[in-house]
Amino acid sequence: MEKQTLVKEICPTTTQGWVKNGALLVDVREKDEVAQLAYDVPNIINIPLSEFEERFNEIPKDKEVVMVCRSGGRSLRAAGFLVNHGYTNVVNMEHGMIRWATKGFPTKGDVSSVLGNNTQSSGCCDTNDSSQSSCCTPTNEKQKVNMADLGNSCDCSKPGCC
Repeated sequence: MEKQTLVKEICPTTTQGWVKNGALLVDVREKDEVAQLAYDVPNIINIPLSEFEERFNEIPKDKEVVMVCRSGGRSLRAAGFLVNHGYTNVVNMEHGMIRWATKGFPTKGDVSSVLGNNTQSSGCCDTNDSSQSSCCTPTNEKQKVNMADLGNSCDCSKPGCC
């Protein structure tokens, strides 16, 4: 049986930490989707999935790469393609632009194109409301240290989080 390699997935909150540490975002949405609403991050390239097999070599193998799209499905396929082509520092961002925009993370364009009229945050892992404890709030000193090391990122794996 052929060995399968699973693609690691991270949430948008964790992706924020990766971006701050210099990771490259690769957006596989089509150009018209990106023109409507784009991720507003410093290191990003757009390689639409329809062009991906011809252009994937534009992605450096020596850099941490986060694959993104609208909801996480297309980027997961592209991340799997990269892993099968020798990329080792690639992850997929779960839930895509929909969750990114819901959380209020930086975008350029019309957020309502992916959220409709629902622009409220998901509630979990929000940094805006300090009165509530989120699922990502450290529960002991060891977690506090680890969370600090990760740049307050979330990988709690709780359903509905991030």
